[in-house]
Amino acid sequence: MAKDLSQLSLEELWHLFPIFLVAPKPQWETNYQEMAMRLEQILGDLPLVRISHIGSTAIPGIWAKDIVDVLVELAPQSDLRLASDRLVQSGFLKMSESEGRVSLNAGYTPEGFADKVYHIHLRYQGDHDDLYFRDYLRAHAQVAKDYEALKLSLWAQYEHNRDAYTDAKTDFIQTWTRQARQDYGARYD
Repeated sequence: MAKDLSQLSLEELWHLFPIFLVAPKPQWETNYQEMAMRLEQILGDLPLVRISHIGSTAIPGIWAKDIVDVLVELAPQSDLRLASDRLVQSGFLKMSESEGRVSLNAGYTPEGFADKVYHIHLRYQGDHDDLYFRDYLRAHAQVAKDYEALKLSLWAQYEHNRDAYTDAKTDFIQTWTRQARQDYGARYD
């Protein structure tokens, strides 16, 4: 019998849920829309500012982990813990929590990834660098392809170390997010 995910070590989790990149899939946008509607049903009475498709699956034409990332921005007066608790009660798995941020997952099972997998990023309004990065890559195909090449080059090296994989992309992401903030100003405020 498989262990409950909460009983697994970080190393066991990384082996059960490796980094695995796939060619772009048209259903990613549909999967996002389905999840956005589900999140609105669960959190709709809270002061939601915006629900957005972020991450590589939101950038057309590039390889990505087969995981749809969703950013949920709540108004500053919102109770992030209440939103998080509602999602956990609805079957989401809380992965991490820090000041003003909660990360949750759906589609992680004791047997591995389900058919549809999601990372939900709960944040307060204004914590949305992901939108700048996403839109910059959507508007600059060569930068998107450079990001894809970086991710493909890191895949084998960090297949079973998600933290190192993420850390290795940080400089690239920060560089282009800064550029996007310069170009786009207060687009999302």
